[in-house]
Amino acid sequence: MNMMDMFGKMKEVQSRMKDAQETLSAVTETGESGAGMVKVTVNGLKNILKIEIDPELIRPDEREMLQDLIVAATNKAMSNVEGKAREHLRQATEGLLPNIPGLNLDGLM
Repeated sequence: MNMMDMFGKMKEVQSRMKDAQETLSAVTETGESGAGMVKVTVNGLKNILKIEIDPELIRPDEREMLQDLIVAATNKAMSNVEGKAREHLRQATEGLLPNIPGLNLDGLM
């Protein structure tokens, strides 16, 4: 692979990575807690899109538990979407770069 080919590949990788990052808003994941009583949906940009709360939990005496369940569901959704986003970016750049040991593109996310 000569230098001009390598620079061309890098430009293509940058372009595909930019396109993939722009479409991360369409990658979604939902985390649940309290046996599904609280659900939080996030996107690949790690923005919270929706919070669903079972009406049974919306009582003043359940406030602290509800707060804990929202945090747990949010953390689970964020953790789940991380892998999906990484896979989305990997697929967007698949075949563009040779398998170089130690090359980690996670920082571009």
